Amino acid sequence: MKLFDIRAEYEQICSAPVELGARPVVGITANFGPAGAELAEGYYQSILAAGGVPMVIPPLADKATLLSLLDRIDALVLSGGADVNPLWAGEDPIPALSNINPARDRGELLLTQLVYDRNLPILGICRGIQVLAMAMGGTVIQDIVNAYPEADTLKHSQQAPRHEATHFVETEPGSIVAELLGERFAVNSFHHQAVGETGGKLRVTARSADGIIEAVESTEYKPIWGVQWHPECFILAGDDCMMPLFKEVVRQAYLHRQSRDFHLRKDVLILDSHEDTPMFFDQGVQFEQRDEKVLVDHHKMCEGLLDCGIMAAYIPQGERSADGHRAATEMASRLLGEIRTMAENTEGVALAFTPDDLVRNKREGLRSLMLAIENGYALGDDLANVERFRRMGVVYLTLCHNGDNNICDSAVKTHSEHGGLSDFGKEVIYEMNRTGMMVDLSHAGEQSFYDAISVSDVPPVCSHASSRALCNHPRNLTDEQLSALSGVGGVAQVTFYPGFLCERADDACIHDAVRHLMHMIDVAGIDHVGVGSDFDGDGGVPGLANAADMLNFTKRLIAEGLSTDDLQKVWGGNFLRVMRQAQAAADSFFQEL
Repeated sequence: MKLFDIRAEYEQICSAPVELGARPVVGITANFGPAGAELAEGYYQSILAAGGVPMVIPPLADKATLLSLLDRIDALVLSGGADVNPLWAGEDPIPALSNINPARDRGELLLTQLVYDRNLPILGICRGIQVLAMAMGGTVIQDIVNAYPEADTLKHSQQAPRHEATHFVETEPGSIVAELLGERFAVNSFHHQAVGETGGKLRVTARSADGIIEAVESTEYKPIWGVQWHPECFILAGDDCMMPLFKEVVRQAYLHRQSRDFHLRKDVLILDSHEDTPMFFDQGVQFEQRDEKVLVDHHKMCEGLLDCGIMAAYIPQGERSADGHRAATEMASRLLGEIRTMAENTEGVALAFTPDDLVRNKREGLRSLMLAIENGYALGDDLANVERFRRMGVVYLTLCHNGDNNICDSAVKTHSEHGGLSDFGKEVIYEMNRTGMMVDLSHAGEQSFYDAISVSDVPPVCSHASSRALCNHPRNLTDEQLSALSGVGGVAQVTFYPGFLCERADDACIHDAVRHLMHMIDVAGIDHVGVGSDFDGDGGVPGLANAADMLNFTKRLIAEGLSTDDLQKVWGGNFLRVMRQAQAAADSFFQEL
């Protein structure tokens, strides 16, 4: 190739095979110096060497620009630089505070929180680990020497060459940094500040001999971590000892891009079959805002790229009297009306009543809500209520909740009074079949479950239930139930309720949700499983804490080896297949509407 021959280089690119699978883009926050935005070479060279595409993010705090950035990067690296203004943490400065960089502070703290909400990978380096801690509710030590007696600390602010290792760190076994770099290694060190408290969303994973925090990572099983040293300086000097850190950033960025691209496909519907958000309507929920009172709102649906949530009008089991039944029916009608009003008053959200509605809404850029009733107690003893609620748009009815009702015996708080499905319950299922309402067997006792399978002409579903083989709770499905359900074409939706995932509920996390789903696939088959979070009905575990975390589940399932077709079935395809069957079987009823 001739020197300075751009044409030859261009032709070389054009003659090579097209690169399939674009490299992930890693945003790197820039420092701010005399000439404006600047970035040390080691940062972007490290991302390049790890297989990513570096994108330098200048210091900025414009909200619209920051939000737009989130759709253009697949990971974030928070770079080093000047001190953070302690006023952002509600503290006054001490004399040992060095130069601050106010041009960076506001924008980086905002960007970090927004990136966290969307589950992008984050790596904080030096100042970056401190920004990460502050954004996650932690604190920063303004000056190590002032915070601790000098005799008790190492020399962290070194004058050595930046690629020279100057002290050791020890890591927590099993942490990200330990798996990538080992449990004891040497790092470079030129900082006078450090993380003080990590807050609840981060945990300490490495310390120096004097106890200074040297690394942190997410407590929520998210790809978020930070280091106090400068790994990019080693790489720029030709030492690859820190390259695993950057390779992991790029690997996680690629996984994020894969998951995001899947969720955004127009031929895919990401559906959560059971959400109890209406339980919080009496607390003044603002669905159009990011409302911390609930786990599902429009912001979180957008962050998690969730296309549809089926909102259940939950009716607690009460007295089986005329007054009790009347109150339950009225409560269900009121909640269904409130869901409808909420959808109509939220820009970017629309109600859906059929799978075709969901497809159309996604193509138009809308998130969808569907209607359901949890607990057939809402019917009372009036069979006409089935058609009444179906005409209101209810797509499924959960036959019972905790406690027996007139329809069937429950899995818990049961007296087994019917011995399974009652005669009235059989009539309810016939009417549900006639009107195109799906039969939901979550909460049903085992005999009720088997009776309903034999009675229904349309495959039943379990909108939110997990595996009893992995967690011995009567609300979960045995392997025999899973096999029976798949045998008639039904679907079981794994739920994120801690007590159904792990017998020690406090220990439940995203790993358990994945474990349950994979077991359910092994038993029932990939065509008979899905996701029903039970968010706002006490569902939610670390890593899957709210609707914004749904991308995390996709990432885990990709890592488990599920194909795109598999993911499409799990994320709504199977459930919507049964919904289509139920509605198609009621074609004559729909023609009357």
